[in-house]
Amino acid sequence: MIYTVPVRVFVAHPDPLIQAGLIALLCQAEAVILVAIGDAQVVITDYRNGILEAARVKAHSGKVLVVTAVEKEWLVRSALAQGVKGYLLQSCTVSELVAAVRNVSEGLVYLCPPVRGYAAGGGSVAQLTGRENDVLQLLATGRCNKEIARDLGIGVGTVKTHLKGVMNKLGATARTHAVVLATKRGIVQDVGADRKLTQR
Repeated sequence: MIYTVPVRVFVAHPDPLIQAGLIALLCQAEAVILVAIGDAQVVITDYRNGILEAARVKAHSGKVLVVTAVEKEWLVRSALAQGVKGYLLQSCTVSELVAAVRNVSEGLVYLCPPVRGYAAGGGSVAQLTGRENDVLQLLATGRCNKEIARDLGIGVGTVKTHLKGVMNKLGATARTHAVVLATKRGIVQDVGADRKLTQR
């Protein structure tokens, strides 16, 4: 396909090597030009800065494309909720990068295949009901059944029913096993690990 109108892109990745690589690749891409941030249709950055930039670029109708090593479901969903429009892993191909830039510039959400299922309506969280997910999130913070029941305004028996559903859907054998599985899959927030991951 021949593109006649160039996409205006600003690259602001904090990793110097990734920044240089992105610029070099985009300079060779068809109908893509690098511009100042105020003129950009698409701003490419990392996860942490992507969250911050998503709010800022709305002022000039720009859209954020994140290129990162972070692929945990919790963090992908958080980025999308904050307004990030594109999400690529650093292992993406050149054609995928260009496709993401074009899609995002047109107002579409672009997710690379490894994280595509994490969008709303897909992924492992979607298998849980809203209440099951609520219970799981609280369970991951260390709350007991009584505390979960109090926080959600439901009975302890209802909490147990939801926990049973969570365990069945995750294939867990116990409460702690459910939290371990959910954390590994990125369904719940692993605060310590995610603090390190979001620096990338």
